[in-house]
Amino acid sequence: MLVELLAVMAPVLIVAGIGYGWARSGQPYPTDFVTRLVLNVSTPCLVLSTLSRAEVDLGVFSQVALACVIITGLMAMVGLVLSRLLATDARVLVPAYMFPNTGNMGLPISLYAFGEPGLALAVAFFVVLSVGHFSVGLMLSGAAQSWRRLLLNPVIISLCVAVGVLLLDLSLPRWLDNTVSLLGSLSIPMMLLTLGVSLGSIRPRQLGRGFALGGVRMLCGAAIGWGVAVMLGLPPLAQAVLVMQAAMPVAVFNYLFAVRAGRSPETVASLVICSTLLSFVLIPLLLVWWLPLSGQG
Repeated sequence: MLVELLAVMAPVLIVAGIGYGWARSGQPYPTDFVTRLVLNVSTPCLVLSTLSRAEVDLGVFSQVALACVIITGLMAMVGLVLSRLLATDARVLVPAYMFPNTGNMGLPISLYAFGEPGLALAVAFFVVLSVGHFSVGLMLSGAAQSWRRLLLNPVIISLCVAVGVLLLDLSLPRWLDNTVSLLGSLSIPMMLLTLGVSLGSIRPRQLGRGFALGGVRMLCGAAIGWGVAVMLGLPPLAQAVLVMQAAMPVAVFNYLFAVRAGRSPETVASLVICSTLLSFVLIPLLLVWWLPLSGQG
């Protein structure tokens, strides 16, 4: 089991560590350019490539998407209750609890732990959460996003194409399949590098509070993810993926949105940093439990 855990976590730690070291060394890193490239080119290609190749049960796929909506709503309630108890601005804590890092960390961990079938299900969770993050999340943070722009998002378009391919039992032409596979392969390493760079650039404060709230976010996410998976009667692999995605640390984009809106970015920064550090302890513990149950360990 230790060898399996190392195989899952080592690539994540090493690549993110390279990004962190790059940022701390003072070398320039075009975060805005890379983020746009990942969101507009490589991630849509990853979605299309993964879903068009994987043997995906559309029923399970849609259930994972539904589960993501339910989990996000329940986590919003947890964040709202905590913000009331701690007399904290709900527009700071609620988005941080709603939107975990299912892209930069969730996708690679799902790939290395559960293989291509797990990655396909993780993509379902990631896409649905991304739609919410770049619509509801932006509105909660004080930034605006038009519905027209959201519908024209390349990730959404690629998902529609992929679902069409699955429903019609089609296959992409070889030249197109190779192209989207090549471009999609950029997504995970660039996400991890950017995560490391972002962590190296953020200056957190209130670390004690950050560790406490970050830990609560991840534990509640794992518990709610498991409960929703059981409620929907998902198969073991889908349950494992759902728990992992729901238990991810606070997404870096929450910090970027807080900076843009000028809404307590230091608090959000501490949540991002502390929950990410905690994830390197909590995620392996979850994998110890869920890898054998998923049938992939």
